[in-house]
Amino acid sequence: MAIKFHHTSKEFHLYNEKISYVIKVLKNDQLGHVYYGRKLTDKESFEDLVEYATRDMAPYSFEGDSTFSLEHLKQEYPTFGSGDTRYPAFELEREDGSRAVDFKYQSHEIIKGKRKLEGLPAVYVENEDEAETLEITLEDEQIHTKIILSYTIFSQRSVITKHVRFECEHPEGITLLNCMSGCLDLPDKEYEMIEFAGSWNRERHPHSRKLTYGIQSVYSMRGCSSHQFNPFLILKRKNADEFQGEVLGFSLVYSGDFIGQVEVDNFDVTRVVMGIHPNEFRWELQKGEMFQTPEMVMVYSEHGMNEMSQTYHELYRTRLARGIWRDKERPILINNWEATYFDFNEEKILQIARKAKEIGIELFVLDDGWFGKRNWDNCSLGDWYPNLEKLRDGIAGLSKKIEEMGMKFGLWFEPEMVNKDSDLFREHPDWLLADIRRNYCHSRNQYILDFSKKEVVDHIHRKMQKILSESSISYVKWDMNRSFSEVFSNGNGKSYQGKVRHKYILGVYDLYERLIQEFPEVLFESCASGGARFDPGMLYYAPQAWTSDNTDAVDRIKIQYGTSYVYPLSSIGSHVSASPNHQVFRNTSLDIRANVAYFGTFGYELDITKLPEKELDQMKVQVKFMKANRKLLQQGTFYRLQSPFENNSSAWEVVSEEKDTAFAAYFRVLEPSHGKFERICLKGLDPEKKYQVKECFGAKIDCGEHYGDELMYAGLSVSDCSSGLPGVAREQQGDFFSRLFEIREV
Repeated sequence: MAIKFHHTSKEFHLYNEKISYVIKVLKNDQLGHVYYGRKLTDKESFEDLVEYATRDMAPYSFEGDSTFSLEHLKQEYPTFGSGDTRYPAFELEREDGSRAVDFKYQSHEIIKGKRKLEGLPAVYVENEDEAETLEITLEDEQIHTKIILSYTIFSQRSVITKHVRFECEHPEGITLLNCMSGCLDLPDKEYEMIEFAGSWNRERHPHSRKLTYGIQSVYSMRGCSSHQFNPFLILKRKNADEFQGEVLGFSLVYSGDFIGQVEVDNFDVTRVVMGIHPNEFRWELQKGEMFQTPEMVMVYSEHGMNEMSQTYHELYRTRLARGIWRDKERPILINNWEATYFDFNEEKILQIARKAKEIGIELFVLDDGWFGKRNWDNCSLGDWYPNLEKLRDGIAGLSKKIEEMGMKFGLWFEPEMVNKDSDLFREHPDWLLADIRRNYCHSRNQYILDFSKKEVVDHIHRKMQKILSESSISYVKWDMNRSFSEVFSNGNGKSYQGKVRHKYILGVYDLYERLIQEFPEVLFESCASGGARFDPGMLYYAPQAWTSDNTDAVDRIKIQYGTSYVYPLSSIGSHVSASPNHQVFRNTSLDIRANVAYFGTFGYELDITKLPEKELDQMKVQVKFMKANRKLLQQGTFYRLQSPFENNSSAWEVVSEEKDTAFAAYFRVLEPSHGKFERICLKGLDPEKKYQVKECFGAKIDCGEHYGDELMYAGLSVSDCSSGLPGVAREQQGDFFSRLFEIREV
C-alpha cells in the first residue's frame, strides 16, 4: 500500500495490491480525476490518460486555449461557477449572492492510518498500518474558504473512503447549498446500475438498469435512509455477475436524507455523486466554523458482486461496528411483540420467558407497551417510566426475575417519537419537529421530536439512562416508526431551518454515542418500522438491525438476499415468527422459517406458550444447532448462489475462513410438477479437500463424500420428488420448501 505524490507531474497515486486511484492537479490548479480501477504499476505520470479536445460551445478556462474545458474533463470535486455545467459535487453562496468559485490546490498531507470524523460514523483502523490517508487542501483565496478532501486507502482491502471538510475564514461567512461526500468521473457509460428499492415490508430488492444519458438516482427526503431506497448503489459491467466481471460499489455511512446519483453526459462520461440530499439543506458557516460531510465508502471488485459484498461485509463487520459485541456471537432472543402486542401483564411475560428458557433461548426482549399508559399506539410515547398496572414491580423487578431464570433481559425504546396524548407533549409541544402553528401530519398516531435541539436529546437521555441504570438490561431495541413530513424547528430562526434535517441525525448519533459509552455491555439493535434505517451509519452504533417488519420466510429470502449485497450477516436481525405470518398471512413450515433466519442473528417472535410439544421440540433442536454454528453463520464468508428474483428456487452459502466447514441453504417457493433435475454449484471450498455432505434437518439425507472441485464445478444435487412422480423418489414436499446442508472436511 502506498500514497505517492509525483512532484513533476503533480499527480497523486493511491494504490495497493488490488486497486489504483489517480488524481492530478490540472493546469488551472483544480483537481482532475485520472483513473480508478484495477492496480496500475506506479510511474511518474499518467498524463496520457487525460485527454483534451476542442468542442464547440464549451466554456474554456484560458483565453487563447480552446482545449481546456472543465465541461469535458474528469474532475475530483466539481462545482458550478468555473466552467462545468454538469451536476456539481458542491455549491456555495456568498453574502452578495454570487456562487462563482475557484478552489485551487494549496497543499496536501499524507497520514498513516485514518482520522476519526467528529460527531459522525465512519470506518476506522485499529492500527495505523492498516491504511493511509491523503488530505488535499483546496482554497478559494477570494472568499477565504478551504475545502479539505480526504481519501483513505486500506492496505489489504479494495476500499477507498472519501469525505470532505469545509472551513470558512470569510468575515461575512458563506452558505453551503450542496456538499456531496464524494464524486467519481468515469470515462464511459458501459455500466448497469443496481439500486436497492422497496417499501415497508419489502425492503432492499435489487433493481438493475442500463445507464443512459441524463440522471438516474436513488434518494431519501424522509429524514432517514428509508424503506424506499438504500444509501448504496452498484455500477457493474454488462458481462459482470455474482462471480466475474468488474463491479464498483458506493455506500454512504449516513442515516438521514441522502442522494446517490449517476449522471451520463452527452460524451458518455459517467459521474457518480453521493452525499446529503440538498433538498431543504442550507448550512451557513461563519468565520472560524467548519462543516464535515459523511463518509462515502467505495469498493472495487474484478471478480463480480460476491467479491464486492464480501469486502463490504468484512469491513463493516470489523471496522465499522464497534464495542464488545462486534466480534461476539449474538444471543438467541425471543421478542414478545407478535405474541402479545400491547396486551400483556407481568405474568404473561414470565410465562413466555419460562417456556423460552426451557428450549434454550438466551435473551427475552420486552417490546412496545411497557411504559406510561401505553395500551395502544396513540399514547405515551415520550413518557419513559414503567406502567405499574401491567408490570407491578416495574422494569427493574421484571428484569431481575428474568435474570433469575438464567436469561438476559432486553427492552424496547422509541426515543425519537412522541404522542400527543403524553406528558411530554403536554409539557413541551414546541419540541415537535413540525410547525405547530399549522396542521401537521402523523404516522402510526405519532410525531417526531426535534432532535436538532440539544435540550430534547438531553431530556430523552436522562429518561433512558435512568431506566438502564436501575434495571438489569443487556439489550436495547431502538425503534423509529415514522418518516419526516413537515420539518420546522420551533423557536429557531430562518437561518437555522436549513440545518435541521442534518442536525436531527447528528442528535440521534449523539444520543447513541452517550448511551453506548455509559452502557458498553448492552447490545443495541437499531430498528425503524423494520428496515427504514438499515444503513452503515446505524451499524457504527448498533452492530445489528431489525431487518424488516416482514418475518414471512418466503419474503425474507428476498429481503435478506438484497440486504446481503452490502451488509454482513452479523447485522441482519432475523426471526422465526408465527405462521400464518402476521404481515402476508402465508402458512410456512417451522423448518423453512428457521432455515432462513439462521443466516443472521436468529431469534423468535411468537407466543411459544401456545405451541404444541412437537414444535417446541423442533425449536429445541433449532436453538441447539444455532448455538453450535452461529460463529460461522454470522462471521463466515457469505456467497449468493442463486437469486430468488430470477428463479422459483434460490440458494446461498456460508464458508469458514479455513474452508473446512460450510452451510448451504436451498429454497423453493412453489413445487413444480414433473420438473427438471436441479443442482447448485457451491463456492469458496478447497478444490482438493474431501467433504462429507449431510442434510441438517428434514429427511437427514447423507449426501456422501465429495471433493471440493466436484461440489463447486459439477454441483450438489437438490433434486427431489418434483423431478418425477410424486411420492416415488421421496415424500411429497410441497410449496415453500427448504433444505439446509452441512459440508465438513473429512
